[in-house]
Amino acid sequence: MKQTDIEILIEDLKQNGTYIVCALPIEANHTKNIFYSGLGKINAAITTMDILKTHNIKKLINYGSCGAVNPNLSGIIKISKFLQHDIDCTPLGFERGITPYDDIQEITFSNDTDYTCASGDYFVSNSDKILSDVVDMEAYAIAKACKRNNVQYECYKYISDNADENASKNWEKNCAKGFSMFIDILKG
Repeated sequence: MKQTDIEILIEDLKQNGTYIVCALPIEANHTKNIFYSGLGKINAAITTMDILKTHNIKKLINYGSCGAVNPNLSGIIKISKFLQHDIDCTPLGFERGITPYDDIQEITFSNDTDYTCASGDYFVSNSDKILSDVVDMEAYAIAKACKRNNVQYECYKYISDNADENASKNWEKNCAKGFSMFIDILKG
């Protein structure tokens, strides 16, 4: 599919209330009509809230790259469960990944897959303590903003690396490779 056709497809989705957010332009072939949040949960949350406040959104789709914690995964996957892996209040008696005094912890948006994404504000190169299928830096924040605002949310992640000692090199080499697969999903 040509780039102009992809941009028309994404614009058509927007006309029907479906918007796409991605962390970095490189992950989406610098495609127009996509919102780019920048890396990390704070940037993702701010961008998502800006989108939700200024547009009539029925559904928000997050696409991006991720690291696989589950060694049996590859390609592009749809995520249904979201959690944080980097919040650590264990000295206060809470489990790692739990935000104290917050009603929303693990977020589930659909039951059509069993894949879980753990988000955190650091690039994972050792996933030993993370209980999840994949890791990223934005999906949980976007999911939480959508949940609080009653907006449908879908999340597709392309596995660019294995969240291990080679993750940074593999991410740089692979982060843009999944976008055409994502477009195929959007086309149906």
